[in-house]
Amino acid sequence: MSTETKGKIGVTTENIFPVIKKFLYSDHEIFLRELVANAVDADQKMKALAVSGEFKGELGELNVRIVLDEDAKTLKVIDNGLGMTEEEVDKYINQIAFSSAGEFLEKYKDQIGNIIGHFGLGFYSAFMVSKKVTIDTLSWKEGAKAVRWTCDGSPEYEMSDSDKKERGTEITLYIDDEDAEFATKGRIQTLLDKYCKFMPVPVIFGKEQEWKDGKYVDTDKDNVINKTEPLWAKKPSDLKEEDYMEFYRALYPMQDEPLFHIHLNVDYPFHLTGILYFPKIKDKMEITRNKIQLYCNQMFVTDSVDNIVPDFLTLLHGVIDSPDIPLNVSRSYLQSDANVKKISGYITRKVADRLEEIFKNEREALEKKWDNLKLFIEYGMLSDEKFCERAMKFCLLKNTEGKYFSIDDYRKAIETEQTDKDKKLVFLYATDTEAQYSYIEAAKNKGYDVLLMDCELDSHFVNLLETKLENTRFARVDSDSIDNLIPKSEKVKPELSDSEKADLNTVFQSVLPKENNYYVTADNMGEDASAILITQSEFMRRYREMSAMGGGMNFYGEMPASYNITVNMENPLVKKIMDAKLAEVKPAEHVEDAPKDATEEQKKAVEDQKNAAAEAHKKDLEAFAAGNGILRQITDLALLANGMLKGKALSDFIARSEKVVSDAYLEK
Repeated sequence: MSTETKGKIGVTTENIFPVIKKFLYSDHEIFLRELVANAVDADQKMKALAVSGEFKGELGELNVRIVLDEDAKTLKVIDNGLGMTEEEVDKYINQIAFSSAGEFLEKYKDQIGNIIGHFGLGFYSAFMVSKKVTIDTLSWKEGAKAVRWTCDGSPEYEMSDSDKKERGTEITLYIDDEDAEFATKGRIQTLLDKYCKFMPVPVIFGKEQEWKDGKYVDTDKDNVINKTEPLWAKKPSDLKEEDYMEFYRALYPMQDEPLFHIHLNVDYPFHLTGILYFPKIKDKMEITRNKIQLYCNQMFVTDSVDNIVPDFLTLLHGVIDSPDIPLNVSRSYLQSDANVKKISGYITRKVADRLEEIFKNEREALEKKWDNLKLFIEYGMLSDEKFCERAMKFCLLKNTEGKYFSIDDYRKAIETEQTDKDKKLVFLYATDTEAQYSYIEAAKNKGYDVLLMDCELDSHFVNLLETKLENTRFARVDSDSIDNLIPKSEKVKPELSDSEKADLNTVFQSVLPKENNYYVTADNMGEDASAILITQSEFMRRYREMSAMGGGMNFYGEMPASYNITVNMENPLVKKIMDAKLAEVKPAEHVEDAPKDATEEQKKAVEDQKNAAAEAHKKDLEAFAAGNGILRQITDLALLANGMLKGKALSDFIARSEKVVSDAYLEK
């Protein structure tokens, strides 16, 4: 080129640069990713030309150099790849093929962070942080002349001869004052570490340093910031377990060692490589998402993989690399893209395959790690139907003795003893072995087994299993008396009249705390069974727990807690209390109904008389209850056993217990 050329960049709108600067303001840092990616691409294409024999010259050592001048506030990205001729600069730099800035904004509004490379905008991302950009380039083609391209961020550009002597491209960014942070060594180093640490071509930024004479000084050795052959790009057969652990520690230096890993590698019908790890989940629902790093040809793109992997798999850690994921388009497009759906399905299958393999071949290892895996597996089964179908084979159940079973094995183990009179198999479970100790022991004394379901998702998981397992129901071990949980035959209920039931309810309600709802019923549980059994309806309790977890049952969570108070009419203490009630409390006054031909006034008078009689009887019952120390004592004992006796009520119970003990001892 013998003369300087001026022109206008060929865009169909004049405001492309304001669009780039304003629309992508929050993601200014992406410019370096794009420029380095272009440079790497140029190097790789150069290598391909050499391999094919099209280029016969000296290839040299292909790399990308980042050169920063903090004083001048310039940043250079230099490659020794293909380079460009004057015609190619005009074609690839001066012509931008898209219809309008308005259409651009609308179509890609959801993918601000990932759109720069679309429509050849990768290079133009430089103008997000620069007041001026120059390109010096020399093509690999024989006889090519070096070209310089200069632009100040307007559609105007200049092209002239360049004094560049070596093949490749050198892009110089003159950082503007607003983005001065990108002219500092620390910021550039951070960006390179984030986006370029696994690029397939060496990326060099300055020199390695050593400590000398009380300070860090440059050595003669180039500071290569990346590993060109990351672990996921290698064959699994060439790797050892320690290699995977070392890679995990490099990715997540502050995390506990993972439980298992999965090496992904597929080249049809799409390209995908990667390594996923099952993290150790120690604190139940305190889960860190967005730990999967997404790469495209070893270039970091994002750690937000929503819409690319199923929701439950976002709990995993690791790396996915695929050139077939359309990174530069909207979320709505991602959700409908066939390739993305295939990739998502493939990852789910591989996870299921790996877990099934461990179940078959490393059962002992799976059991040891199950408590840390359980939350992940249950979440997957609840949220992904296909994964659930696979997981029914390898999902484990743990009983209160610490023994693990597959679902099928557990069914077989309990079906003889825990099938009720209606031919339904009953899975008993506890959520807290300490709090529910007496209930668990009562079940064991019957020859029953009790599962431990202490995961936050278990209320949802139990519902799921009930839908998957035929003729099966789940019952928490403290939700009723053990005989009622697995009824073997029709039970003989106490014969009480309506008035006796009402009296029983009034007597016990008067000594129960007022903050909850209580439903008092009578039952025959044997002379040796507790006087009172406090349980919570399996249905109500389960749905309250699901509500607390956000299971779409919020109205249950807003309702006051309700409990069933089962009074054992065969217990000697209850019999004595009811006998005392009969002796001390007169029956309610009987009031005759008003005649059919009575006036409204007469009917009202009779009704008032009935209400007064009922109220008087109620007060008599309450007075009886208040004066019966044994009634209050056995009621408080039942509350205490369920962790429901607190504050003043607990203090009063202790004082009353001490008196009972003292009186009994002193009587001797």
